[in-house]
Amino acid sequence: MTTVHNPDQYMYDFKHIMTHGKKKIGVLIGAGAPVSINIGIDGWKPLIPDIAGLTKIVKERLTPTELTVYDSLENEIPNCNLELALSRVRSLSEVIGTFKVNGFDASEYSTLSVNICKIIKDVVSAGLPEGESPYSNLISWINGINRDHAVEIFTTNYDLLLEEAMELAKTPYFDGFSGSRIAFFDPSSISSNDLPPRWIRLWKLHGSINWSKNENGEITRSVGDQDGTMVYPSHIKYDQTQSAPFSSLFDRLKSFLLEPDTILLTAGFSFADAHISAKLDECLSENPSASILAFQYKNLEDETCAKSLAIRRPNLSVYCKNGAVINGIEAPWKIGEEPTKNWKIIRNEYWKEEQFILGDFAALAKFLANSNGDKMYDLPVSTEVADEHE
Repeated sequence: MTTVHNPDQYMYDFKHIMTHGKKKIGVLIGAGAPVSINIGIDGWKPLIPDIAGLTKIVKERLTPTELTVYDSLENEIPNCNLELALSRVRSLSEVIGTFKVNGFDASEYSTLSVNICKIIKDVVSAGLPEGESPYSNLISWINGINRDHAVEIFTTNYDLLLEEAMELAKTPYFDGFSGSRIAFFDPSSISSNDLPPRWIRLWKLHGSINWSKNENGEITRSVGDQDGTMVYPSHIKYDQTQSAPFSSLFDRLKSFLLEPDTILLTAGFSFADAHISAKLDECLSENPSASILAFQYKNLEDETCAKSLAIRRPNLSVYCKNGAVINGIEAPWKIGEEPTKNWKIIRNEYWKEEQFILGDFAALAKFLANSNGDKMYDLPVSTEVADEHE
């Protein structure tokens, strides 16, 4: 008999869990989230592009001389992308001195690195469009939960979209900094985590465009134009995340997943960031009561990083367009018996054209926001469905 997964059963259970506020809920938001927001007029133009789109913009904005050098590096590096190219630029700036490679010496490569990072910062400085957005829907859902524990949002993104959405909704949040004019980072407040549950915790694992280093080398948060300390995509990402304040934020991610009865939702996250995936893997192994529900945009066969981890860790479920890995079992989706009467109304929120669509952050955020109003479906979960998630 061929194994299949019925999305109706899992979404019924998921909706029940997300609206009852008993579990400790976290959300991990990756680079794919802002891609779900279209600001184009005649076609699709993401609010903030993915790595391929960002690479294109960087190349368009480099000077002709810089572009020639960048193209030379691309030709030398197998399967080159912006991360690998920037890694090579930084490596050359550190080791070649006055010797020239592709026409640039160390000083010129250092300048090229700075220019690439400035372009990245400019692109990710985009603000939310007016009206409803996936970010406003996410915050609306969180505010609508009658919860016992604070919701914790972890993100690898440098942008200020989450902050903007929370401020528009007048939602209090804490990001590890204290103060007003030039806020200072307070690691002790992250570990104590004793603010009221209605305060959202926002943990920016790779930094933010409004973070800066002062003359003492300390990280501060301000509204100035100083260079942020984002962990730009390059080979030194892992090394940077081992220093303050990043180490405290990664410790918080680990502490959250090691607490009993926690659920972490991931959206727009490919699991290709090895330093984060390794942390998730470690925590899932150590704490079987924790679970991760990963909503992936692509087909199951294309989500290789997430799929391989889910097959190894049964407390990681991966939901893709054409199938899922649940309890370590890889199988295609197949619609089955409706869990409640009139369930087709809700099914339309996650199932279209024979595909599961919640890997799109916009669809997931809308689904979560709508779940607060679906009280007619807020019934005890059947024993069969509940057992599948134990």
